[in-house]
Amino acid sequence: MQRRTFTLTAAASALATAALSLPALAQGGQPKEGKDYVKLGKPVGTDAPAGKVEVIEFFWYNCGHCNSFEPTFDAWAKAADAKNISVRRVPVAFNASFAPQQKLFYTLEGMGKLGEIHARVFRAIHVEKVNLSKEDAILAWMAKQPGIDMAKFKEMYNSFNVASQVRRAGQLQEAYGVEGVPSMGVAGRFYTDGTMAGSLTAVLQVVEHLVGVARKG
Repeated sequence: MQRRTFTLTAAASALATAALSLPALAQGGQPKEGKDYVKLGKPVGTDAPAGKVEVIEFFWYNCGHCNSFEPTFDAWAKAADAKNISVRRVPVAFNASFAPQQKLFYTLEGMGKLGEIHARVFRAIHVEKVNLSKEDAILAWMAKQPGIDMAKFKEMYNSFNVASQVRRAGQLQEAYGVEGVPSMGVAGRFYTDGTMAGSLTAVLQVVEHLVGVARKG
C-alpha cells in the first residue's frame, strides 16, 4: 500500500520527546535539495493565511508509520502557529479503497471533531485492531463515540462538500508527487519524507529549513 518503505530510527516515545527540539541531521549539515527534499517543478497553490507558510502532512490512517509519527507531528503542529506556520493534514488515496477514510477525516474536520477524534482513529486501528477500511465499519465505530450526532455525521459524510475535499486531496497528492506516507509538502514548493530525510524525526528539521527558505522567497 505504501509506495515506499520508511524506516523508523527510534521508537514512537523517543520521537515524541524530540518533537520540539529537533536534533541535527545525521550528516551534520544543512538539508540539500535532491537528497533531503525536492523542489517541485510546478508550484502548488496554498491555503495559508497571509504571512504564514503552509505545511501539509500527507498521511493514511492505516499506515503504521503515520501512527508512530502522529504524537511527534501533533506536538510540532501545535507549536507551529507561534512560528507563523500554517499546518494541515491531507489524507491520501493510492487507490479507491482509501476513500472511506478520506471521507471520515473531512467529515470529522467539518463537524469540528477532528482534534477530539483524529488520534482516536489511529488508536482504534493500530492498538484496538478495529478494521476501519470500509464505510459500514466506520459508521458502526462512529456510532459508539460519545458526543457524535450520527444523523449529522452521515449527512456530512455523504455531502458534496466532503466529496469536493476528497477530490482536492487527490489533486494535492498528485501535484506534490506523493510517493508514500507520512510525507510533507511545504509552501507549495517543496516535498520531503522520511526516506529522503533519513528518519521521521529528521523530516521535521528539513521542514523547518524549507519554511525558512520559503520565507526568503
